[in-house]
Amino acid sequence: MDIAVSVLPARTDEDRALIFDDGVVVLDGATSHGPDVPPASEYVDRLGAAVIARLNRHSDPASALAEAISATAHALHLRPGISPSSTVAVVQLAGDRVRVLVLGDTTVVTGRADGTHEVQTDDRLNELAIPQADEYRRRLASGTGYDEQHRELLGELQRAQRVCRNRDDGYWIAEADPAAARHARIVDYPRDALTWVIIATDGARDTIEALGIPWPEVAERSQADLDALLAQCHAWEADSDPDGRQLPRAKQHDDKTLAVVHL
Repeated sequence: MDIAVSVLPARTDEDRALIFDDGVVVLDGATSHGPDVPPASEYVDRLGAAVIARLNRHSDPASALAEAISATAHALHLRPGISPSSTVAVVQLAGDRVRVLVLGDTTVVTGRADGTHEVQTDDRLNELAIPQADEYRRRLASGTGYDEQHRELLGELQRAQRVCRNRDDGYWIAEADPAAARHARIVDYPRDALTWVIIATDGARDTIEALGIPWPEVAERSQADLDALLAQCHAWEADSDPDGRQLPRAKQHDDKTLAVVHL
């Protein structure tokens, strides 16, 4: 494997990309929009290290993630429902197989040997259609910008999301309940069926798609070119869409992470 990683932090700096012996892990910590939940930076640091330690011993990424969530919750004295959370994406080479795990809305794109590609993500949170999510996007599209009402809506949205967190009629995410790992979406590929894999956090994915840049083109970029791409995404947000009218999003700039794996 050849792995290139590019990370462009925003104000919160809660994305992490970690390379281990047989692959890569990407985490996207959820930004807290209220005082009732602490920032996710320490959580993703602990969880990332715990996942890597266990992936070096496990061939099953879900088991590794469950153990890592349990260890992180214990170390940080976390309780379900009122704790930081994070998406998790894993690409793991195991013999002649490539395993992909996705928990939360980080995206994994797999490039096939036949020239096609497939997008894997976990849309369960968006599928809940919580009213505040639709409302803040509608307001941004109408030109209200990132005003005080927008910030209040984000706080209300996060409280509504926590009610639905890690339950069968809601969505699943890495937080304090290791059972979430059993609900991750896992796809297993023959190694010779793939030529490349991309992991993109939503801050990178949404802007890349808004700019119309094809994923196979992203897969061909060098480390320096990936850095330049994320800088281009940041500049587009700042200069072309500072108020989120074209691409309604929670904040002007989100952390952006890309990991490109060539097999």
